[in-house]
Amino acid sequence: MSDDPIEEHRFPCDSCGSDLRFDADAGLMSCDHCGNTMALEGHGPSGAIRELDFNSALSDKLPDSDMEENRILACTNCGAQVELSGADHASECPFCATPVVSDTGTHRQIKPKALVAFALEEREARAHMTKWLGRLWFAPNGLQEYARKGRKMQGIYVPYWTYDADTNTRYSGQRGTVYYVNQTVTINGKRQTRRVPKVRWSPKSGRVARWFDDVLVLGSKSLPKRYTDALEPWDLSQLEPYRPEYLAGFRAEGYTVDLETGFTEARAKMDRVIERDVKFDIGGDRQRISSLSTQINDVTFKHVLLPVWLAAYKYRGKTYRFVVNGQSGRVQGERPWSAWKITFAVIVGAAIAGAIGYLAAQQ
Repeated sequence: MSDDPIEEHRFPCDSCGSDLRFDADAGLMSCDHCGNTMALEGHGPSGAIRELDFNSALSDKLPDSDMEENRILACTNCGAQVELSGADHASECPFCATPVVSDTGTHRQIKPKALVAFALEEREARAHMTKWLGRLWFAPNGLQEYARKGRKMQGIYVPYWTYDADTNTRYSGQRGTVYYVNQTVTINGKRQTRRVPKVRWSPKSGRVARWFDDVLVLGSKSLPKRYTDALEPWDLSQLEPYRPEYLAGFRAEGYTVDLETGFTEARAKMDRVIERDVKFDIGGDRQRISSLSTQINDVTFKHVLLPVWLAAYKYRGKTYRFVVNGQSGRVQGERPWSAWKITFAVIVGAAIAGAIGYLAAQQ
């Protein structure tokens, strides 16, 4: 472990001394205590964001300037690792609402290179979540009301990896050309002629090349992947160089999916695109792929943070989690069910079916 001191970032208000937070609506630093604001110079996508060499990182040869140490709150229930700041020692896990006491341990990780700043304030995220819950007719009314009036949602910067790579693929396969032949068949005692499709196959081989830019992979295991995947798409053109000011008033999650594991998922995404490219290159009406051999060069990556509003509510002994894309407002979460609403719907459905049957019998 490095002997470098842990970086602590505070942004005191120059008017009252309270901590400033990043205001997503205004794009500046704001004091909730006295209302003072401070401009955030350079806010908005600008300049190039430096990529890091993948092989150097795997060999643990990244310079110290690309590494950092943070105090981490580790949840024993869901595995989340959330950064602590200041004198925080005890907290509740924002991902599953489990009370957690931190041992103030440290975690050495690759520094974030870029982030997408929050574009929605908490009230806007809550409005999106409430609207989403309102469309779930079978959700318990009590949970809907609790979520609407309950405690504030938490803004979390969730870790992702992006990968760039230059690929060159050699392939072999077959191109299928569809043609038609006339075929006479007997249907219900009558002879009929119909056109039947056939495929003529011919060998095909060649090469395809593609440059992949910013293949996105989630760096966290705290939330079900089906939720975080459903928050996509993210507008990565809004990525801007990382600045600690953007984290003021929010939390940041440490990555729990390591760089090499993340690249395995990125390769799977690349392979699907390469297969599509190969089929396009084979051409024809149908395609068969016999073999693929891909060379990957110049692999680079970066650790980025994307904004998510998170709510974890315990209702009647069960935890319900909802996530809102802090850029677009897209909502995902656990779908709650109300037993009495389902029972009522079944009874109403049975009554309607009975009435229809009765009317049909009378007629």
